[in-house]
Amino acid sequence: MGDYEQLRDPYGRIIDYLRVSITDRCNFRCVYCMPESGFPVTPKEESLTNEELVRLIGIASTLGMSKIRLTGGEPLLRKDLPEMIREVSKMPGVREISCTTNGFMLTQLAAPLREAGLTRLNVSLDTLKPERFEPIARRGSLQEVLDGIQAAFDEGILPLKINCVAMKGINDDEAADFASWTLTKPVHVRFIELMPMRWSLDETPSDFDAFAAHGEKGLLQLRQARGDMLSDSQMRRMFVSAETLQESIEKVHGPLEPAEIATNGPARTFRIPGAKGTIGFISQITNDFCSKCNRLRLTHDGFLRPCLMSDGELDLRTPIRLGASDNEIRDLFRHVVAHKPERHYLAEGQKVVGRGMSQIGG
Repeated sequence: MGDYEQLRDPYGRIIDYLRVSITDRCNFRCVYCMPESGFPVTPKEESLTNEELVRLIGIASTLGMSKIRLTGGEPLLRKDLPEMIREVSKMPGVREISCTTNGFMLTQLAAPLREAGLTRLNVSLDTLKPERFEPIARRGSLQEVLDGIQAAFDEGILPLKINCVAMKGINDDEAADFASWTLTKPVHVRFIELMPMRWSLDETPSDFDAFAAHGEKGLLQLRQARGDMLSDSQMRRMFVSAETLQESIEKVHGPLEPAEIATNGPARTFRIPGAKGTIGFISQITNDFCSKCNRLRLTHDGFLRPCLMSDGELDLRTPIRLGASDNEIRDLFRHVVAHKPERHYLAEGQKVVGRGMSQIGG
C-alpha cells in the first residue's frame, strides 16, 4: 500500500473497503428488495458521473481503501461499467475490484469485465428451481443467470461467489442443493440471513402474507399478487438462522469442516470434505460481525455512509461539484470514519427508514 494513509475508526477497526453503488436502477424486482413497480429512480443529473465516481474512488484509495466493490441496483445496467473498472484498475492503491450482480447480463459482459480488470464477482441467486425464480425475482430467468455464471467461469473470474438470501417456507429447503453445487464446481455459496429492512414503515397487509405463511402454496399465489414488497414484519417472520441452514445441509452432506478463502469477508466458511467449493454463512442477525466491519458505502448519488443500517450519510456530490480539492474530500472521508457506529441493532428491532437496499448498494 506504499505510503498511503490508513483509516481507523473510533473502535480500532481499519477501514480499507469501499462499496460503491453505481446505479439505483435494477432489471429485477426481488420481493425483499423492491416493489413490482420499482422505486422512483434518481434523475440523471443527481447521479454521479463516471468521472466523479472514479475521482472519489481514487481519493478513497489514497486513504488506504484498497478493496473496491461495485454494486447497484444492478451495476451491469451501467454502460460505462467496463470503462470505470479499467480506470480504477490503474490506481496504485487498489488491489481488488469486485462486482455484485444478479447475473442476468453476464453472458454478454463477463469477457469485457474481465478484460477491463475485474478481479472478483458475486452473483445473487435465491433459488435453483425455475418455478420459484420468477415469483421471487419477478423478472428475468433462472437459465439466463446460470448461463451468465458459466460465462464467468469460462472467463476465469475466480473466486466466484453465489449469494443466497434464505427465506422460511420459500427457499430454505434448497440449502443442501446449493451446497451440492460446491462438490464439483469451485463456487463459494454464501447464505445470507434475511435483513428486515425496507424503505418505509408501511405495514399494510398484502398478498405476501400468504407467501410467508404457506410456503409453496403462497409462492404460487404470488403470480396474482398486487406487486408489493415484503414488509419489515413479514421479513422477520420469514427469518431463517444460519445455524438452521447449516443443520439442514449437514443432514444431507454430513459434518462440514472449517475452510478459508481469500477475502472471506464477514462469512463463516466451511467445506464439504473433498468439495471443490465452499459454503459460507453471513449471519448479520444471529452472529453480529460488526466488530470486524471494515467498510464504508458510497451511494450512486454521492452520499457516503458509515454503515448499511445507519440513516446518517454525508453529501460528497455537492462539494465535488462546487470545486472541492482532493484534500477537502479526504477530510470528509475521515469525518465519516470518525463517526462510524460500533454496531447495528437489527436483533433488537432496529429499522432503517431512509433508503432501501437497492438505493444504498447491496
